[in-house]
Amino acid sequence: QLEFVESGGGLVQPGGSLRLSCTGSGRPLNAPFIGWFRQAPGKEREGISCLSLESGDSKYADSVKGRSTTFTDSLKTTVYLEVNNLQPEDSARYYCATGPYGGLGYCPLARSDYHTWGRGTLVTVSS
Repeated sequence: QLEFVESGGGLVQPGGSLRLSCTGSGRPLNAPFIGWFRQAPGKEREGISCLSLESGDSKYADSVKGRSTTFTDSLKTTVYLEVNNLQPEDSARYYCATGPYGGLGYCPLARSDYHTWGRGTLVTVSS
């Protein structure tokens, strides 16, 4: 059964950076794509990035575009999300997830396209 574990969250000052990790319990991520989502208290879960593990294509939401990068290692055991210039509005629980294969380079940001989720890692941006 596919399982994801997120890590790398914590407390960071405004303007700082974080690198979040998503692993498949030490095994290669057997998934067509890995998306990163975040959810702040009282808000909807927001898709912020996606990486196609097949094609290497990536996609970002406007809220993080230009200050975020998602990438994987050579063995595709971990997918990372780096976010720079963090602000208090970036505070949320961050999740990685995957969904059904949709073709080469398919990489959605809609929550409805995902069916397997990790438990998340908490990011708090505060001075």
